Amino acid sequence: MSQKYSISVCIITLNEESRIRDCLESVKWVDEIIVVDSFSTDKTVDICKEYTDRVYQRAWPGNIDQKNYTIGLAKCDWILSLDADERLSPELIKEIQEAVRNPGNVAGFFFPRRSFYLGRWIYHGDWYPDHQLRLFKRDCGQWQGTNPHGRVIVDGKTKYMKHDIYHFNYKNFSHQLKTIDTYSNIFADVMIEKNKGFSLFQLISRPLYKFIKVYFIKRGFLDGLPGFILAVSNAFYIFVKYVKLWEREHSAAQPQPKDPSISPLRKGDTGGCKKPFQNLSS
Repeated sequence: MSQKYSISVCIITLNEESRIRDCLESVKWVDEIIVVDSFSTDKTVDICKEYTDRVYQRAWPGNIDQKNYTIGLAKCDWILSLDADERLSPELIKEIQEAVRNPGNVAGFFFPRRSFYLGRWIYHGDWYPDHQLRLFKRDCGQWQGTNPHGRVIVDGKTKYMKHDIYHFNYKNFSHQLKTIDTYSNIFADVMIEKNKGFSLFQLISRPLYKFIKVYFIKRGFLDGLPGFILAVSNAFYIFVKYVKLWEREHSAAQPQPKDPSISPLRKGDTGGCKKPFQNLSS
């Protein structure tokens, strides 16, 4: 009989049939796997049911709310919160097992996350080590922050793991562009809700600083051409976020434009008719 570690893996999904199996394979040794799906239209749910009978479907309320709902279904002492595009390295699995056996007074563990991008692993820039707190005691942590991103906040001591969690976030560059479009829309909507206005200074300075930080300060140039593309696309994402924020503010403040081909009639103008319309009541 295999040893159990009192861990609940919590995963949210939406149309992840191409990536979810590898994620589930890497965690099939735990006590329970909980999947909350947002009504996928592909084979995601069928694949998940091969690994667990705890598969639920729930309308998408936002990233943070969905993840907190999922961990609320867990029964084990420890939560391992993963995305469908993540999986555990063999070395990290052993490190997790040892940590849960002997946690001491630690309530949460950070993992270094290594991402695969445009055909290679990324080891520099903002993407590595990109520490993510994903293992925590059930009663000590929850997801917080602002959609579409979020992070686990733990009430207690934390510790950093040595080995990597693998991340396969973008299937290709087109997928990245679609994600930029989606996430920038969410950002702009959230900023409007919080009454945080557009800043021309931020539109200009933040993308520029992002590129310099990722490519030069954090040595993204060592990741070759994918490192350059990543630095540019990260800067572009920030640029798009603030453009959309300006767009929302600008459109809300401006009246709807009239068709320029239609102009109001001046007194005595027949509007192109040879004779003015007769008053039908006369």
